[in-house]
Amino acid sequence: MHRQIAGKLTGRVTKWIVLAFWIIAFVGLGSLSSKLADVQNNEASSWLPGSAESTEVSNELASTVDPNDIPTLVIYYKPSGLTDEDKAAIEAQAEELGTIDGVVDGTVLTPSQAAAAGVGGVSEDGQVAVTSLTFNFGSDGWNAIPDAADQIREIAQIDGVTVHLGGYGGQAADAAEVFSGVDTTLILGALLVVIVILLFTYRSPILWILPIFSVVVAYTVSGGVVYLLAKYADLTVNGQSQAILGILVIGAGTDYALLLVARYREELRRHEDRHEAMAFALHRAAPAIFASASTVVVGMLCLLLAELNSTAGLGPVNAIGIAVTFLVMVTLLPALLVIFGRWMFWPKRPHFGSAEPNATGFWAKVGAGIAPRPRRVWLVTTGLLLVACLGVLKIDAGGMSTEDGYTKEFDAIAGQKVLAAHGLTDNSNTIQVVVNTDQADEVAQSLEGIPGLGATTQPQPISETRSYFEAPISADVSSPAAYDTVRASRDAVHAVDGADALVGGGSAFYYDTKVASNRDNRVIIPTVLLVVLLILIFLLRALAAPLILMGTVVLSFGAAMGISALVFDYLAPLVTDHWPDGVQVDPGFPLFAFVFLVALGIDYNIFLMTRVREETATHGTRRGSLIALSSTGGVITSAGIVLAATFMVLASIPFVFLAELGVAVAIGVLLDTMIVRSVLVTAINLDLGGRIWWPSALDRKPPIEPHEPVEEAEPVSVG
Repeated sequence: MHRQIAGKLTGRVTKWIVLAFWIIAFVGLGSLSSKLADVQNNEASSWLPGSAESTEVSNELASTVDPNDIPTLVIYYKPSGLTDEDKAAIEAQAEELGTIDGVVDGTVLTPSQAAAAGVGGVSEDGQVAVTSLTFNFGSDGWNAIPDAADQIREIAQIDGVTVHLGGYGGQAADAAEVFSGVDTTLILGALLVVIVILLFTYRSPILWILPIFSVVVAYTVSGGVVYLLAKYADLTVNGQSQAILGILVIGAGTDYALLLVARYREELRRHEDRHEAMAFALHRAAPAIFASASTVVVGMLCLLLAELNSTAGLGPVNAIGIAVTFLVMVTLLPALLVIFGRWMFWPKRPHFGSAEPNATGFWAKVGAGIAPRPRRVWLVTTGLLLVACLGVLKIDAGGMSTEDGYTKEFDAIAGQKVLAAHGLTDNSNTIQVVVNTDQADEVAQSLEGIPGLGATTQPQPISETRSYFEAPISADVSSPAAYDTVRASRDAVHAVDGADALVGGGSAFYYDTKVASNRDNRVIIPTVLLVVLLILIFLLRALAAPLILMGTVVLSFGAAMGISALVFDYLAPLVTDHWPDGVQVDPGFPLFAFVFLVALGIDYNIFLMTRVREETATHGTRRGSLIALSSTGGVITSAGIVLAATFMVLASIPFVFLAELGVAVAIGVLLDTMIVRSVLVTAINLDLGGRIWWPSALDRKPPIEPHEPVEEAEPVSVG
């Protein structure tokens, strides 16, 4: 950012205009941001691409089988056996259940009716009975199911009988509980963590207020913008993307604030006028912040290449959040800092002409320790990170069952276990087969004998030439065993010539999600690497340094994933009793972790290397690297701790995917700040010297020995 522009943004008059603008935006968009959960789309159609086979089946069945139908099971369990009175009460309750708003007429099936139809309903040992029904709330099903679940539990009460809510309705109710209040409790938790860290970082009881206020404005405004785009421009927002949006805005916004405040504090020691100091600080810090924000924004927008609609929607949601956060942090925060003046730094005010403490601080000593033998340092560090990468071999991205997807046992999972233990199956989980009518019987016969697949229903016409039928899957809807059944079923029906048979249903949906995730990994990961590399080349105006930095970030990602695998395998089971065996991760986990770690991890290298480039012009690469490390070490470390802590807040959500993502990103960020940026990159800079800027002619002077004392810049008076 040009110094004249920076000065105008924080001038004696314009600072008040900037403040007024953001207050108006905050108030105007605040009410919309609070309604972001109302425009979430958590339906299956919001996740899968139209080319998926399960989507094609859903489209063909749209006029016959409503995609908004939610099959639900009410599971009654009594260890001593259900008495005749219990069974009579269950039958009577079924009639009352049918009166709940949203229950589709004629879909309530009592245990006796199910038994008569030969589809279970009562276990052989007489301990379990199941009533089934179907809800349909239209496109508002996700928001309406929790209230319906509460009504079921109020009705289905019998002394001595335990009642569970299962099927898709039970799973939807559990998922709603997982994300309940995520837009408040998660954000408040993240803000509390950040406030505590800022108190330790700034050692001021009041300075933290300005960054936190700016972050809250950024989150509120970005939430309002996302709401408008979701409501009027078909932007896909779900509970997952909203949770990540809040964490990302808080973490990245605080990072930008730390970098700006640190540079402002430096300039306050060199400039007597605080407006002039901020102009210089913005001029120096804004390009690095812009490059950092651009990297994250472009990395997020690369997700638009995803086949999964949910992943593609996550990209622009978080890109908007980071773009708004950047604007807030380079306009509102500087305005607030100059409005309140030096006293906000109390009790350690940066007085004009005072010495900069970073010159002799911890990171200056780290640099002095690396300088005598930089090649040995970066070779040993690289070797240790490569060893850490071996943990990646333990990761299984084949998918998780519903039970393994949560860090505690929810009601639907408990009900599913009861059914399995007493010889009953969840008949709500089926494959749906769409086929040419004249070959429906032949296709149904081809499915006989497939492990885990029950008997097929009678084919029903859906058009003049097409029919459909179903068959229950005995395995959990999202388990690898269910995926095997789906694959075997598709192989069987596709082998029937001329039948044009397609297999869909719940398990097929999850399987197609896995296939699409694997494809997205292969396409998006290389794209993100290329885009970030181009940004670094443009920023540093060199080729060698960007290539080396990308190599260090990829190495850091591999090490973070390897260490995370060990955490998931050995430490996580000690924290919670409900954790998947081994190192099971969601198929989309590698992509999400990669995008966040590369886009965010490269930030710290950007913060460091832009300062190295700035100092190289005066001191040479080697001396400049030591000055940059001593000047940025503290703030970058604080920024990394803030971002790691905010992502760790995701682990408070009892959803394994988000818990694993939060832990992996936190570990990766700490590696980037503590090891990769401070030790590995600095050692490489000291070893290569001016060659790091090849083919640029930035440093063609004779090398300056790095162990020589680093001189502080003289204070500049503004008369």
